[in-house]
Amino acid sequence: MLSPNFREARLWRRAEREGWVICDLCHRRCLIAPGKYGVCGVRVNKGGVLYSAVYGLLTAFNLDPIEKKPLVHFHPGSVVASISTVGCNFFCKFCQNWEISQSRLEKGLAGVQFSPERVVELSLKYGADGISYTYNEPTIFFEFMEDVARLAKRRGLFNTMVTNGYMTPEAVDQLGSSMDAATVDFKGGGSKDFYSSIMNVRDPELIFETILAMRDRGWWIEVTNLVVPKYGEEEGLVRKMARWILDNLGPETPFHLLRFHPDYKLHDVGRTPVELLERLARAAREEGLRHVYIGNVPGHELEHTYCPSCGYRVVERRGFTILGYELTEDHRCPRCGYRLNFRGRRREPRSLPLF
Repeated sequence: MLSPNFREARLWRRAEREGWVICDLCHRRCLIAPGKYGVCGVRVNKGGVLYSAVYGLLTAFNLDPIEKKPLVHFHPGSVVASISTVGCNFFCKFCQNWEISQSRLEKGLAGVQFSPERVVELSLKYGADGISYTYNEPTIFFEFMEDVARLAKRRGLFNTMVTNGYMTPEAVDQLGSSMDAATVDFKGGGSKDFYSSIMNVRDPELIFETILAMRDRGWWIEVTNLVVPKYGEEEGLVRKMARWILDNLGPETPFHLLRFHPDYKLHDVGRTPVELLERLARAAREEGLRHVYIGNVPGHELEHTYCPSCGYRVVERRGFTILGYELTEDHRCPRCGYRLNFRGRRREPRSLPLF
């Protein structure tokens, strides 16, 4: 008998070699031998059938402001129930959630078992506006995410994910309209060398393929880029990324440049200099992006939203808190009437309840 956290996986197929399977959930498309796990460490071949070993096994269930994801133009001021499990399909040397993302089943597993119904009921009970699949890479707990998301939509909640973008277009299509928004997290400007040497990932260009699938499905998309000093700070890469966003997602797509801080195995560099973030932000704006933000620097002027037409500050923030909000109900600047690229109504400020 399998434990409750084992469920037959989705998006897999049998390989030509007897008993082996191919996982089509992420761009690694692991070829998995009988009794072995995929790269993520949570999808296992048992008897020629691929299983998820983390169905409903949660390592976190928190209430967060949606701005923490960061999603700053999607239902601003909302509260989301954030859930995670263990494992990841990346091996980032700087991961700040490494205790859960780099956990592997072969070394033991901890978590609390939840059903999709329980997640949704608790989210509603504690006043969440939506659910966010986050902290570790949500792709690797796809089956539970999909079941929760479909139930949440029926109960009036929206769904968002914070992802490295390595999910296959087939997985995006299967989630379809049950997912509403995604933050796609790039690191090091999307450099192939950076991804290979610091994250053990080949072909980061496939992330753009996934973003296009998200766009075509109507998901709200915001893009982040973690700026790592020395290893991933090239202005040319940021300009290239900004041009791609401009051409494929539009000039008002929010683009976040995030400050790095040393963690896990990467301690030979310090925090990203604010001056570097400011220079890269200017470069992204010069390429045509209208909403470029600097993250992890509370109090910086580029935490706020400014009207692209007249420059008026329409949303004032500090960290994850909205201090002032002057957009009209249809997302227009109160000074000049320009309509900004926001989705969803603003939620009124309120304290996050304690579990």
